[in-house]
Amino acid sequence: MSAVLNTESDEALVKVRRDEGIVTLTMNRGAQYNALSSEMMSALQAELDAVAADPGARVVILAAGGKAFCAGHDLREMRSQPTMEFYQKLFAQCSRLMLAIQRMPQPVIARVHGIATAAGCQLVAACDLALASDDARFAVSGVNLGLFCSTPSVALSRNLSRKAAFEMLVTGDFIDAATALDKGLINRVVPAAELDAEVDRLARKILAKPSAAIAMGKGLFYRQLETGIEAAYQLAGQTMACNMMEDTAQEGVQAFIDKRPPSWKR
Repeated sequence: MSAVLNTESDEALVKVRRDEGIVTLTMNRGAQYNALSSEMMSALQAELDAVAADPGARVVILAAGGKAFCAGHDLREMRSQPTMEFYQKLFAQCSRLMLAIQRMPQPVIARVHGIATAAGCQLVAACDLALASDDARFAVSGVNLGLFCSTPSVALSRNLSRKAAFEMLVTGDFIDAATALDKGLINRVVPAAELDAEVDRLARKILAKPSAAIAMGKGLFYRQLETGIEAAYQLAGQTMACNMMEDTAQEGVQAFIDKRPPSWKR
């Protein structure tokens, strides 16, 4: 049996659950559809930073309580402080949060139900992987309020084709989970009753792989995407050379040669 540890109270903005090497972070502001207030983003940032520094944490699941995954920024908070200084600080904080997900060594899986709108849709796009219930819906709907979802467009345009992303941004229309899957925003869609089991299966597949290889590969994956193809191959070649120097890779290759399962120390 796996050891499950809950380290946060029910009142915490982000609840934490640890099960072996899997850490589940659950946004706990369900009455507000888990809107990304400054306080919520600070709480998420703190937990992600702690997980990133924890060698025992192997996979992260980002989930949400209540009826929705995340409805984006807290509009009441945004209206309460209508100054350029506040808005610049708020969106810079949001960008740091999204980048933290990409930069941490562990793969992050979004567990999506209900709606994921504006910065909530950005949060899904920022995660390395995303699984959704068949009743989930997605939108970058700021344009309907006169506010183009510029920061969400950064993550969205790196998941969808340019035209598909731009259409979502200029119409503000919702897409259903099946359409989100077809467009590349999420990895798969399952019935709501099966979502937790499917997320757990994916997390445990990753858990079974060597953590050093996963961490090294994730770092390279995002670096090469932002470079030209020649530089990407240089980065990739160097990363693979470093990876091959790891004991896990040496053992994996030898096991293949010996026609036996690898014996990895994870």
